[in-house]
Amino acid sequence: MTGRADVVRAGASLFARGYVHASAGNISMRVDDGYLITPTDAPLGFLEADRLAHVAADGAQLSGDRASKTLALHRRIYAAVPSARVVIHTHATHLVALTLLGVWSQDDILPPLTPYQVMKVGHLPLIPYRRPGDPEVADLVEAAIAARPSLRAVMLERLGPVVWGPDVATAMATLEEAEETARLWVLTGHRPRPLADSAIAELRDAFSAPW
Repeated sequence: MTGRADVVRAGASLFARGYVHASAGNISMRVDDGYLITPTDAPLGFLEADRLAHVAADGAQLSGDRASKTLALHRRIYAAVPSARVVIHTHATHLVALTLLGVWSQDDILPPLTPYQVMKVGHLPLIPYRRPGDPEVADLVEAAIAARPSLRAVMLERLGPVVWGPDVATAMATLEEAEETARLWVLTGHRPRPLADSAIAELRDAFSAPW
């Protein structure tokens, strides 16, 4: 089945570069007959293609190891964002640290600091804490997308980011840019000023930035 190798490569790459750790996080991909998703508690750095969970469009498991408990959230994102083909969730260190230290605002956990953050990530709202796997999380994420259809990511308080995109590379770029911007914001003690409104408008005009 197409897509399995892409999910395995994405997990290995994220693990090798420190964006995921232990068995935290999950990756899914929309395929012709449903979804592929990493198994529950599977370390993303050591995925095996034939053990990925294959589930039908209605969520019924067809093959592979038991699907991640976040499957319901992934399916709701795919339903809300027809262009999404890949969803990635990690427990990215600096983004989680930011929710512990204090975010910029509920609607945007980070101010617009760098041009690539504005272009690759866009707005990143905070989803209030719920226990891992709580079905209410999917409702909250769906509401955030309905309020701002251009969203590419949300941040689950104390847990980590959930990002989506039309392919693996785009989703990974969103995740990486968000985590590196959070790292900058934490390292600089929340002192830098946001980009000026005129600079953001220029990025919108030149690159269709989603801010």
